[in-house]
Amino acid sequence: MNPERPEERDAPEPGDRGTPEPTATGTPIGRRVLLGTLGLGALGVVAAPTLQRGLEAFLGSVSGKDPTGLTGLLPNGGGFRYYSVTASVPHRNETDYRLTVDGLVDHPKTYTLADLRALPQTRLVQDVQCVTGWRVPKTPFEGVRLVTLLEAAGVRSSAGAVRFTCFDGAYTESLTLDQARRSDVLVALKMQDKPVSHEHGGPVRLYVAPMYFYKSAKWLSGITVTRDVRPGYWEERGYDVDAWVGRSNGRDDAPTS
Repeated sequence: MNPERPEERDAPEPGDRGTPEPTATGTPIGRRVLLGTLGLGALGVVAAPTLQRGLEAFLGSVSGKDPTGLTGLLPNGGGFRYYSVTASVPHRNETDYRLTVDGLVDHPKTYTLADLRALPQTRLVQDVQCVTGWRVPKTPFEGVRLVTLLEAAGVRSSAGAVRFTCFDGAYTESLTLDQARRSDVLVALKMQDKPVSHEHGGPVRLYVAPMYFYKSAKWLSGITVTRDVRPGYWEERGYDVDAWVGRSNGRDDAPTS
């Protein structure tokens, strides 16, 4: 999730949510108790979004200061959980975020958030699959196709791959040039129809729809066109460089794209 090792956690398994059959020995509940129970249930429905946002903010604030990683085991909204491979990650925002595109290109570029938002946006809704086995279905991501940025930079004929660096100072990833030019690879500005939060790799992250989620690098800050693929953070620790869902890492998961 990770991979983001994982950043994210599987949504709960579907189970039998049916109501148990009443028994002859059950004690009837009074009208006041019933109305009170219904009232609490309605309050829970109304309050749930606020409570969820509060939980997300709390987990996001403490996870970067938790050397044990135990806060990453706590569930978060949408089936995801927080995770980072460093003890803390600096924040970037509208004023200080920059994304560089360089390497084997004719026109190196630097983008602000406003620059990226001004480019044509693509929305994808696919399952997210972690190499450790969990899956979050139908997750929307929205952003700029990576190929758009590569074309604007003018990739040289000697290029064969793209390397991604992140402002956490540790995470890296790579794709072949052909993989990077796919239409389902995004420089994502939104996740689950809202701006990518800091905890989920914002303000900008990579999203590689057909691959296991460790390829979708968080806190994206650099796109460097190279001659050859260089193993990323998790590849150096045993994961496959080519991470097609269901066709790598010894797994047979259903494809996500």
